[in-house]
Amino acid sequence: MEDKPANNFLQAIIARDLANGTVQEVVTRFPPEPNGYLHVGHAKSISVNFGLAEANGGRCHLRFDDTNPEKESQEFIDAIQEDIRWLGFQWHGEPRFASAYFQQLYEWAEYLVQQGDAYVCDLSADEAREYRGTLTEPGRNSPFRDRSIEENLALLRGMRANQFAEGEKVLRARIDMASPNMNMRDPILYRIRKVTHHQTGNEWVIYPTYDFAHGQEDAIEGITHSICTLEFEDHRPLYDWFIEHLPVQSRPRQFEFGRLNPSYTVTSKRKLKQLVDEGHVAGWDDPRMPTISGMRRRGYTPRAIRRFCEMIGTTRSDGVVDVAMLEFAIREDLNENAARAMCVLNPLKVVLTNYPDTAEVFTVSNHPSREDLGERDLPFTREIYIDADDFREEANKKYKRLVLGKRVRLRHAYVIEADEAIKNAAGELVEVRARVIEGTVGENPADGIKPKGVIQWVSASEGRTAIVRLYDRLFIDEAPDKGDKDFLEHINPDSLITVETAWIEPSLAEAVPEQGFQFEREGYFVADRRDHSPQVPVFNKTIGLRDSWSESA
Repeated sequence: MEDKPANNFLQAIIARDLANGTVQEVVTRFPPEPNGYLHVGHAKSISVNFGLAEANGGRCHLRFDDTNPEKESQEFIDAIQEDIRWLGFQWHGEPRFASAYFQQLYEWAEYLVQQGDAYVCDLSADEAREYRGTLTEPGRNSPFRDRSIEENLALLRGMRANQFAEGEKVLRARIDMASPNMNMRDPILYRIRKVTHHQTGNEWVIYPTYDFAHGQEDAIEGITHSICTLEFEDHRPLYDWFIEHLPVQSRPRQFEFGRLNPSYTVTSKRKLKQLVDEGHVAGWDDPRMPTISGMRRRGYTPRAIRRFCEMIGTTRSDGVVDVAMLEFAIREDLNENAARAMCVLNPLKVVLTNYPDTAEVFTVSNHPSREDLGERDLPFTREIYIDADDFREEANKKYKRLVLGKRVRLRHAYVIEADEAIKNAAGELVEVRARVIEGTVGENPADGIKPKGVIQWVSASEGRTAIVRLYDRLFIDEAPDKGDKDFLEHINPDSLITVETAWIEPSLAEAVPEQGFQFEREGYFVADRRDHSPQVPVFNKTIGLRDSWSESA
């Protein structure tokens, strides 16, 4: 059994229910609608539902609430399952679908009609809104509310038999049009939708609403703790009303927790879809997207995401979480687990004039404190590339890189001293000529003149070119869609910068997709899971070594 999750009020509820015998086994569920890709907020819900079940020796169901077929597809069903597995969770049994319960739900709808608790209503959508009232004014009863049970039952069966047009009729619960809770003002149970369903085909032309289906699905599956985000708190009385008015065998209970709202992030499915459809990003798994698939492609790890969810805890209040907490969890995980390597993003050739044309190979550790991550061979040659930012013809004493007449250490290799800067006809720097200080691999120069710093490098003849995508936060505003803001106006114009001719160690070309590295002095990077190959290496920047946003604030 897993350790009990800390900082989680739901765990206290579950512990009490187990102790007093209210439940014998904890059964939770994760109920996504398959109308989009899961995002970081869903990662929190997954961690809560699966984590509580694991921690208490119970089980968690994956149930697709596929009651709205216009927006749902098999693509999303497949992606959701892959995301959950990648995060390290496994649902109990086979994936479940609300559509598998459509017949039972319909029979319960007839039961409510027969009990006088539901009726068929002919109001149009606009009329229904008018009759519903407002937050400060009660609603009015539908003129169709007092139809007889026999008439309602005949009309419902006519809806089922495809005798009416879309929007012509709906089935509503008969509760209280004067309730202060808008959800209790005769909510819709069934509506006519003449669309093909991805699971049931054309078997149905009426579909249950989420509010009607959800609690009953929980009851069918024996869910003990139906855990939702806080926006469903006002729906709980309706959830309970259905359970009380239907002949269900089990009595699930709904609990709500605060949803995850990271800063600098948009999590509305509609807005994420707009980003994709309008080409602001390159798909649902674009590494700038807050989708689980996007974070995965960016190089975020399941360990770090789950750790982040633990860090923020599970509370009863909504609030904005600083996305820097997630980035901290990523850095902490990658610092411990990512192999080191060298990459030169802005190549400047250095010719070592006193070094032979033959290659020398250094065997170096992949991680300063992880022997289990092994070693790699690093070829050293007469011509190398360093980053252009690591050389200046003149500099003050604070500059700790290569300067004419000064020395610097090449990581894992020799100390060198710069002698000459070569420029083209336009006066642009194209090459640096330098000398190797002999006997300085792992040692300081014998003459006592120490180097000023350490820089990365790659062999010009043995290294490889690579495409490196430098990703940053997608939005420059801390709350890009708050209030009446147009979130599209706050897209970061520098959220993606592509370097077409970076130079990498030869071993990096053999990296497997999704393998992560710390490129020394540059940040953490990952081999792209779609585009990387030995022939065309492609790396995505996961995150910098430090929080550059807070430093620039």
